[in-house]
Amino acid sequence: MTEPLRVISISRRTDIPAFYTEWLVNRVRSGFCDWMNPFGGQIYRVSLQPEDCLALVFWTRNARPLIPHLADLRARGFQFYFQYTINGHPREIDANSPSPEASVAAFRELAQIMTPNLVMWRYDPVLISRVTPPEYHVERFDELSAALEGATERCYVSFLDVYGKTQRNLRRVNEKLGLDMRRPEADEQRALLAAFAEIAGTRGMTVHVCCDEAEPGLDVHQAHCIDADVIRRLRPDAHARLKSVSSRPRCGCAQAVDIGAYDTCTFGCVYCYATNSRNAALQRRRSHDPNDTILWRPSTLRGVDLGTREQRPNQLGKKRDRASSSPTLFDETRDRSQS
Repeated sequence: MTEPLRVISISRRTDIPAFYTEWLVNRVRSGFCDWMNPFGGQIYRVSLQPEDCLALVFWTRNARPLIPHLADLRARGFQFYFQYTINGHPREIDANSPSPEASVAAFRELAQIMTPNLVMWRYDPVLISRVTPPEYHVERFDELSAALEGATERCYVSFLDVYGKTQRNLRRVNEKLGLDMRRPEADEQRALLAAFAEIAGTRGMTVHVCCDEAEPGLDVHQAHCIDADVIRRLRPDAHARLKSVSSRPRCGCAQAVDIGAYDTCTFGCVYCYATNSRNAALQRRRSHDPNDTILWRPSTLRGVDLGTREQRPNQLGKKRDRASSSPTLFDETRDRSQS
């Protein structure tokens, strides 16, 4: 039986375009990569042959390292789009992210290469703090949307979620800097979404809310970050059935395979669910081998041919628990609640 075409997520667990482009290019040239289930440790091999990939979805804050390779990806037959985060948080919150000016310049360059309907702007996450009250977000959204006008057609918004490791990291920073970071209250969310939608409408953009309810009466859409409709437009030749996989309430993403690894993004965002600490991520990045088949290899697997450890569906049996089965896009409920 022929394996179905897969959507490849690159990556919600780390910023591969920003930090691991060399590894990705090497894996594309080799035609496959390995990834490890972060909860059970099972190894899965993922084809990166164009004929096996329905689409690639890139997630990033800095696409510049990847931009020189996009022409080659297209020449090989890949179809792809970007989820691109620019939120312009103050340095007290995002100490290591690219500046808004640098981000906007890279975003606009990417949009010229890709077309604006394939580069989605993420104003994400929205959090309230001493330095980012609600009025700050309205002003910042206005500034950024003006800078991105004509370079994108969609803005994806989400509100801060606090689970496990993020709660500890936020508490530590709040105690050190007195920022009082928190998730917006329901009335603040509604007011912000209404303001964002009104501003975006004047800039030729629509607002899509991720994993929160798009309330009636607001000109706001429910987000599908890995969007079946976008993928169908990219691949009208492929009659694949795209199953929706709701990993969190109101998540509208289509099923995909994420090839990233946790604790490898060195932006060090204090609200990030995918990184315990920036120091841990820096250590893993230092041990990263761009010629390896896997993004990050634990010490227990050094020197091991991962092809001999590969898990296949028929090896797992009919009765599989959550840890031993191949996860979908990423088990976000577990990602955010476990540490």
